Amino acid sequence: MTTVSAPRRAGIWKRFWGRWNQREGYVFILPSLLHLALFFLIPLAFSLWLSFHDWRGLNTRNPPFVGLENYQFMIGDRRWWSALVNTLYFTFVSVPVGMAVSLAIALLMNLRIPGVYLFRAIFFIPVITSWVAVSVVWLWVLDGNIGLLNYGLSLIGLDGPDWLTNPRTAMLALILIATWKGAGFQMIIWLAGLQGIPREMYEAATVDGASGLQRFRFITLPLLAPTTFFLLITGVIGSFQVFTPVFVLTQGGPLGSTDVAVYRIYQRAFVNFDFGYASALAWVLFAFIFLATLIQLAYMRRNLGRIYGR
Repeated sequence: MTTVSAPRRAGIWKRFWGRWNQREGYVFILPSLLHLALFFLIPLAFSLWLSFHDWRGLNTRNPPFVGLENYQFMIGDRRWWSALVNTLYFTFVSVPVGMAVSLAIALLMNLRIPGVYLFRAIFFIPVITSWVAVSVVWLWVLDGNIGLLNYGLSLIGLDGPDWLTNPRTAMLALILIATWKGAGFQMIIWLAGLQGIPREMYEAATVDGASGLQRFRFITLPLLAPTTFFLLITGVIGSFQVFTPVFVLTQGGPLGSTDVAVYRIYQRAFVNFDFGYASALAWVLFAFIFLATLIQLAYMRRNLGRIYGR
C-alpha cells in the first residue's frame, strides 16, 4: 500500500503547490490589474456607452439613448473632417521627416567621436521634458515679433513670418516642434538597430569596393527594416494623437489650420460639454488608428519577407 499511496501524495502535494504558486502570481499582479481596470478598462467601456447616449455632464441624470445619432451627426460635421484632414497632413509630414532627421542624428552618434555620449544625452533631453514646457519655450522662439528664430533670420537679411498666427506656417511650426521633441527617442532606437549590424558586413563591402552610399543603401537600410517598421508604427499612432502643442500654442487656429482630431474631441467634450458626441469621435479616431496600423502591418510584413527571403 505504501508503494501505491506515496505517488498519490506526491501528486496531490505537487498540484497543491502548483496552484498556490499561481495564486501568489495573481496576488502580485492584482494591483496592476486593479489599476488597469479602474483607469483604462472601465473608462473605455463607459466611453463606448456614452457614444450611444446624449450625456451633457454629471448633472445629466438618465441620459437618453440616441443610438447611432452621434455617428450620423459626425458624417455632416465639417469641423471634424477638417480636423481629421489636418491630422493626416501632420502625420504624413511629421513621421517621415522625424524618422529621417533622427536617422541622420543616429548615424552621427554612431561614429567614434570625442564626447559622443554627451551629445547623445543632449539630444535625448527634449524627450524627457514636459510637452507643456517645450511648447512654452517654442512659443517664445517662434513669436513673430520678438522670437529668436525671426531674429536669427533678420541677421542674414530675411524677414520671418508670424509662424503661429499664419495659416500657411502654423502647422509647419508644429511639425518642427514635434520633430525636435521626438528626435532623441527615435535616435536611441535607430542606434540600437545600427549597433546590431555586424561590422564584418561593412568591412567585406569595403574590400569589394563599395562606397559609403552603397553600404548605406544595400546594408544599413535593409537591415534596419525591423527598426523602421517599429518607428513607423509608433510614429503614426503618436501623430494621430497630437494635442498638447496645439492646445498650448495655437488652440486649433489660425482659421482652423491646426485643429486636429484630438483637439476637436477635447473641444466637444470639455468646452461644449457634449460628452456623448465626443466619445463617438474618439471611437472613430481609434478605428482610423487601428486601420492604419493594420495596413502598415500587412505592408511591412510583405516587404520584410521579401527582404529576408521569407
